[in-house]
Amino acid sequence: MKTLIYLPDVVTLALAPHKCTGCGTCLLVCPRAVLTMPNGAVEISNRDACIECGACQRNCPFGAITVKAVVGCAAAVINSFLGRKSACCTLPSDDPSCGPGCC
Repeated sequence: MKTLIYLPDVVTLALAPHKCTGCGTCLLVCPRAVLTMPNGAVEISNRDACIECGACQRNCPFGAITVKAVVGCAAAVINSFLGRKSACCTLPSDDPSCGPGCC
């Protein structure tokens, strides 16, 4: 099956290769197989398939990956699918962006 892509060239995903130790955790948590590890270090191989969920960043113990999670239309699609009323529903409840009645 063909992999659907996000919007071309808008994903905020970034990699700091010098911080990557090759642990592979990001490969395990990425739902879209955006990352690969061909030579012992992670590479971004399918950037436009990234839905900016933030799983790679949250699970990288070395801070090698950054992504602005909960941005763009991907967040809207995911939140709608999950029955959420707004993007802040994916933030911790003590986040200042999550006001009363947010969700």
